[in-house]
Amino acid sequence: MLYYFNRIKMFWFQSWTLQLAKYSSRPLQRLLCEAVRNLPVLTLFTKKPCPLCDEAKAVLEPYKHKFILQEVDITLPDQMAWYERYKNDIPVFHLNGHFLMKHRVDIEKLEKQLLNIELQVGGKR
Repeated sequence: MLYYFNRIKMFWFQSWTLQLAKYSSRPLQRLLCEAVRNLPVLTLFTKKPCPLCDEAKAVLEPYKHKFILQEVDITLPDQMAWYERYKNDIPVFHLNGHFLMKHRVDIEKLEKQLLNIELQVGGKR
């Protein structure tokens, strides 16, 4: 129950923040939009059903503010190349288009790569 309450609070806060940015000064709006744009993309190659994928998403839940999770269903007709590549290995994760891990979430590896990306982005400013 607490989980759902926290999710609702987070959704409300995000909605409120975006509304505030919409009606406030341009610099704040630009800053918020830039923050969302700079989040790395964690791609999950999955298929239905996939209990290991569900387990992996649950492990990733506390880190979801650090990346954008994109799910790719490898059983869809336009994803057959990924199906041939990963049909026996899901879940498979790519971070910003590069292979990261498969079968299980390696939190240490994920945190290290997210930190590397954050340092690279910070260095470009």
